Amino acid sequence: MNLTSDPIPSLIRRIALPASIGFFFNTMFNFVDTWFAGKISTDALAALSLSFPVFFLILASGSGLNQGTTALIANALGREEKREAALLLIQSILFALAISALLTVVGLCAAPSLFRLLGAEGDYLRMSLEYMNVVMAGTVFFILQMTLNALLNARGETRVFRNVLIGGFLLNLGFDPWFLYGGASLPPMGIAGIALATVLVQFLGCVYLLLHLRRTDLLQSVEPSFFAPHWKQLREIAQQSVPAGLNMLTVALGIFVITWFASRFGKEPVAGYGIATRIEQMILLPTIGLNFAVLSLSGQNYGAGRIDRIRLSWHTSLKWGLSLMTAGGVILACLRAPLMAQFSTDPKVIAHGTNYLGIAALTLPAYPILFQTVFLLQGMKRPLFGLLLGLYRQFAAPALAFWGLAFGLGLGTWGIWWGIHLVTWSAAAIAFWRGHHILNRNMEGRAGNP
Repeated sequence: MNLTSDPIPSLIRRIALPASIGFFFNTMFNFVDTWFAGKISTDALAALSLSFPVFFLILASGSGLNQGTTALIANALGREEKREAALLLIQSILFALAISALLTVVGLCAAPSLFRLLGAEGDYLRMSLEYMNVVMAGTVFFILQMTLNALLNARGETRVFRNVLIGGFLLNLGFDPWFLYGGASLPPMGIAGIALATVLVQFLGCVYLLLHLRRTDLLQSVEPSFFAPHWKQLREIAQQSVPAGLNMLTVALGIFVITWFASRFGKEPVAGYGIATRIEQMILLPTIGLNFAVLSLSGQNYGAGRIDRIRLSWHTSLKWGLSLMTAGGVILACLRAPLMAQFSTDPKVIAHGTNYLGIAALTLPAYPILFQTVFLLQGMKRPLFGLLLGLYRQFAAPALAFWGLAFGLGLGTWGIWWGIHLVTWSAAAIAFWRGHHILNRNMEGRAGNP
């Protein structure tokens, strides 16, 4: 496919559909982990939720590197500079290895204090650390997998990573009960077994991607000198990836803020919120595919100077995203209680998650506006806006809204859930205005410099 000349609607379908299918299985991967944790105890389920902010440090770093590298490689491909694209990929791998080592050390040292700050103690704390220590030891495989996928994203090829995610789900479906309960010479490992299964799946995904990438024409441009540090390219990768990673990290900060406020009302709201967000993520899956379509198309067309195609890509994907999330909101509102009941038998956990999902059904259409605009600007090599918007949406506004609604007005957990709704929609309005402003300014610049 040619991202700078083929019809936009068909390109979006060809990129977004495999990506959405793949991330459906990735979400189901998380559902499997949650389901098996629920079979251990409510403490284990809450431990999985409590671990997510720390786990998200890894995901944020890998996602930021993926987005930044995708944008740079796509820009190079749009300019038809294959050698530069190959150099950027190898340098991003070196960058990934360095970041992985740093995160492993920091995560292992910081996790105990962070979990205690969030109210964990006794078995709750022990299970959280058992899970998180294994995950942190496997950091390199999470980040490397997302980095290797950047080349495929830049070319609009999402089917390979779809296969990685489908295969990972199937493997995890077998690994989780095996490692959790033991068997075939393996001792029962409890919640640490769930973590080990996740790390092993990530390792195998890296192997699969490396074998596939060896056959691509772009890697034929790789030279031995590419494996030494090239500071110009490393700076470019850092400039694009660090803001994108920090933006994703604000999501972890936001989860931390929500978890802190929810934990003031007990561990049941924390567990209920953890389950509910996984259900919400499944409804949001189609927009994830659209995000990557916007990133790939804006990246290559920005390199080729086709601002008109960038605008059309964004508008088309927004229309599809809003339609899908409006329908998803209706489904979520109707099925939220029975869905929660699939993952917990604790009535308090189910009640808190059901309350959250009722409000989340009204929030869903805001997410395509938010995410697609951030990915649009990432492809146009403007990652800083996403970071600033993330700080507003995940920290500054929630801290004020949650405190005022939950404690000031005495709404309790309802104040937290409604606060998320109000903050998300206000951020979507800001993003929509900014996206149009940047596109209009670029269109005027191109018109003034034909």
